[in-house]
Amino acid sequence: MESSVIPGEIVSRKCIQPSPGKAPRICLIFATRGRAELLKHVIASVDAQTLKPELIIVSCVSNEDAGDLADRPGLLVVKGRPGLTVQRNTALNHVPAGFDVVIFLDDDFLMHRTWISEIVDALNSDPTIACVTGTLLADGIHGPGLSIEQGQAILARASTARQASTVIPTRGPYGCNMAFRASSIAGLRFDERLVLYGWQEDRDFGGQIRNRGGRVVRITSAVGVHLGTKGGRVSGRKLGYSQVVNPLYLVSRKTMSVRDALDHVVRNVASNVVRSLAPEPWIDRRGRLSGNLIGFWDCMRGRLTPERAEKL
Repeated sequence: MESSVIPGEIVSRKCIQPSPGKAPRICLIFATRGRAELLKHVIASVDAQTLKPELIIVSCVSNEDAGDLADRPGLLVVKGRPGLTVQRNTALNHVPAGFDVVIFLDDDFLMHRTWISEIVDALNSDPTIACVTGTLLADGIHGPGLSIEQGQAILARASTARQASTVIPTRGPYGCNMAFRASSIAGLRFDERLVLYGWQEDRDFGGQIRNRGGRVVRITSAVGVHLGTKGGRVSGRKLGYSQVVNPLYLVSRKTMSVRDALDHVVRNVASNVVRSLAPEPWIDRRGRLSGNLIGFWDCMRGRLTPERAEKL
């Protein structure tokens, strides 16, 4: 029987001792719910990294979300309230002092075996860089999704064709794979008003860092595959609402420019209008369009309430 827990309770903690010398202390965070088997495969791939994290934190809601991962050495499972931003904050609250790099990966993101080392090299190359996001070889979010086997095959082909790294300034990280200099995010948290899947929570967090004077960049040498697994996604109406309200809400927080917000809103709404005539089987376009219209109505009434998506 599942034991009762309070939000943020530590379920298991079997940490690897820090390596001697000047190796950076790296914490890798996964926020997950309802994908224990997928997460098991993704975390297993961490063992292939040329530079391994000292600590992995899995932030989830129930024991079933973590499966048997609680028995893995060097892994900490914490449980709390559901929602991407809430779960990431729960994990941040359990990052011990003294870590140098904090990495957030989606539970359906596969890293190339040098991903972590490339990220650390980028942070070491320039003290003004506060946030680094990698480059996707494939993103299943734009289609029906990719299997573990497909993702692994894509990475295997890339391993023989890697290039020198290029650092590219970006307006914000891609939330499926982003790393931060720990000192640059001291005291920062994800905005929990961005409920459910978050939608632009990565841009908001990156915007908070930029407002502190830190650089946010993408590098071409840290490559990976976002499987875009469809199980566990939010409803079309909820997401459609967030597509309109969340970017405009970030404008009010000064973490996204008006131009970027309008670009996000126009592109997503236009896509929903056009494709609702012949929607993809894996996307609820009409539900998204319905949510878009509700979002517009709220904005017209001066209601920038991203948390309302949870109730639609």
